[in-house]
Amino acid sequence: MLQKIGFQPGINKQITPTGAEGQWINCDNVRFRYGIPEKIGGWNQLGQLNSNELTGAARGLHHFVNAAGRRYAIVGTNRILYAFSGDVFYDIHPIKTTTTLTSAFTTTNGSASVTITFSTAHGISPNDIVLLDNFTTITGSNFGASDFDDKKFMVTSVPTATTITITMPSNESGSGATTSGGIRVQHYYPVGSAVQEKGYGWGLGSYGGEDTGAVTTTLNGAIDASTTTIVLTSAVQFPSTGTSFVLIGTEMIQYTGVSGNTLTGVTRGTRGTTAASHSDGATVTNGTDYGAWNEQTQEGLALDPGMWSIDNFGDKAICLIHDSAVFSWDSSLGNATETRATIITGAPTASRHMVVSTPDRHLVFYGTETTIGDTSTQDDMFIRFSDQEDINTYTPTATNTAGTQRLADGSQIRGAIRGRDAIYVWTDTALFTQRFVGQPFTFAFAQVGTNCGLAGQNACVEVDGAAYWMSENGFFRYAGKLESLPCLVEDHVYDNINLESGNQMVSAGLNNLFGEVMWFYPTTGSSVVNRMVAYNYFDSSPQRPVWTVGTLARTMWEDSAVFGNPHALEYDADTDTSFDVVGNTEGRTTYYQHETGTDQVKGSAVTAITANIASGDFDISQRRSALGQTTGAADLRGDGEFIMKIRRFIPDFISQTGNTQVTLQLRNFPNDSQASSSLGPFTVTSSTQKVDTRARARQIALKVANTAASQSWKLGTFRLDIQPDGRR
Repeated sequence: MLQKIGFQPGINKQITPTGAEGQWINCDNVRFRYGIPEKIGGWNQLGQLNSNELTGAARGLHHFVNAAGRRYAIVGTNRILYAFSGDVFYDIHPIKTTTTLTSAFTTTNGSASVTITFSTAHGISPNDIVLLDNFTTITGSNFGASDFDDKKFMVTSVPTATTITITMPSNESGSGATTSGGIRVQHYYPVGSAVQEKGYGWGLGSYGGEDTGAVTTTLNGAIDASTTTIVLTSAVQFPSTGTSFVLIGTEMIQYTGVSGNTLTGVTRGTRGTTAASHSDGATVTNGTDYGAWNEQTQEGLALDPGMWSIDNFGDKAICLIHDSAVFSWDSSLGNATETRATIITGAPTASRHMVVSTPDRHLVFYGTETTIGDTSTQDDMFIRFSDQEDINTYTPTATNTAGTQRLADGSQIRGAIRGRDAIYVWTDTALFTQRFVGQPFTFAFAQVGTNCGLAGQNACVEVDGAAYWMSENGFFRYAGKLESLPCLVEDHVYDNINLESGNQMVSAGLNNLFGEVMWFYPTTGSSVVNRMVAYNYFDSSPQRPVWTVGTLARTMWEDSAVFGNPHALEYDADTDTSFDVVGNTEGRTTYYQHETGTDQVKGSAVTAITANIASGDFDISQRRSALGQTTGAADLRGDGEFIMKIRRFIPDFISQTGNTQVTLQLRNFPNDSQASSSLGPFTVTSSTQKVDTRARARQIALKVANTAASQSWKLGTFRLDIQPDGRR
């Protein structure tokens, strides 16, 4: 007889598939709406008017509408700050230094490397961005004005304190540049690494790494910052082949060979260090196996990736580089898209996070300097806020509302977001509220939660007066009181998440069109975001929280309030150098509009979004009458006692576009591997009335999926024709 197969909404991964009878146990690209599963909406790439992808990994996104009614998205990657409007991306990144040079280029026949020489120390590091313009002439080279003028380059290396190298798309075919005219070099403010990694940076061991038993010798003769002939007292036990390094003072020097006691193939000031002078007899240490800046070691240190805090103060976009300076960009200017963000004078120069407090209009910095302008005084628990309506004034007086506060619970402020009636401030261990109360205190701070710290800066959202966030040990909500969110996929997430070296990679997103809070995170062993988990606050109840999981990977997400659809950013570590920045080695970001159509549309390429959902196992239900006993008595669960035979099923889709695949997963014992019905999977169209089949097992699970483009579905109630078929 036909039997309805009903399932509770949401995914349950806390129990076994056999224990999850009547429940769903896995999904991808699926949401629950009104209690039933459906494929999520599609997405299409934005920025098509200038065919642009963005350099690096995006770690900041903010939407706003200015007084003239123009909509903007401000996107901050680990290398460049962009403004998006009218389907065009504009580079508005602030310039740190501008230098005009003459006769600065050196090239070599057969090499793509170009050396640029400065007259003084340039302060540029590898992977920084420089913009070249005002180019005049170059001799002895096939490169010309079109190769350099108004082009951005990623710095390949910094051989010395006064030189940098960039890499061209092709090799020098001329004899090599001997003289050149003028060129202007604009150095972009550095932001940080594309990813967060464990154990890199200064301060680990002698030089960011292991030095136990390292071989040492001394210099045989003094050297200056440009010397490339380095003679050691003894080169015994120093590597003589391959790329190797020595440490002299704080300078790492690369070499490729040894001739006698002389190092050959020398490159000065490598691994982010600066070339310097060293005296005769200075200690030289084999640093080949040392970890260095941006290189992994075995120590327990993690360096945050390049991140932004972005908000708007009226028409001005306020943009803070994590642990660095803050900038403003005025969208009200007639030529706004042709201008760049500029540093805010009087503001702190090193802060972890920033929020604009409304409606009182203060600019608030978190984890900032106790002495403005002195980065050495940065305190991870210190808060500083501006005078009301004045983003340039931070010194408290009797006549203004500027001020400071230091929080007590935790070791660092992790993040803050603006809520309906307060700012929520998280440390690594606690939650505080920050409310405007006026003079003389300006803000009142209250601790409202303990043991509920924020996983990373972007792991929180607020909706309708409730804050939702991910901590390092669970999911939480605050709406007047602290609540732990019951989560039926908790082990699936926390057993596989990379929080040790990826907590700052976690980002939250709100999709209020469907009542979803999502968290995107990296799994163990991954340096990039590759998974998501979502909580449906529309459909959830205390008795049944509705969660889903999936592979949708987004570094940042912004809700639909400004543009009508959610926007999100996807990072691809591909090192293709053919766009935006010449010589880019840090991948690219694609900007998408979500909840549109059924597929992924990237440029002209249309790719299917494959969605699926799988149930737990169910077994046969029988009436006593089927066993020759009293008719009409209560059902007896078979609980695997009887084999069941399925002869057909009746599909039920509330809406369906294209085909859908239905699979019956069979097994006789819980520890058996699932096997698909030999006649399946079954293709179901919108006109399919029934599907005849033959399947036999003690336990059966249902899987619904689509695999091709232009397909979408919303599941109803399936019915299966089931009968008992013995005990063997």
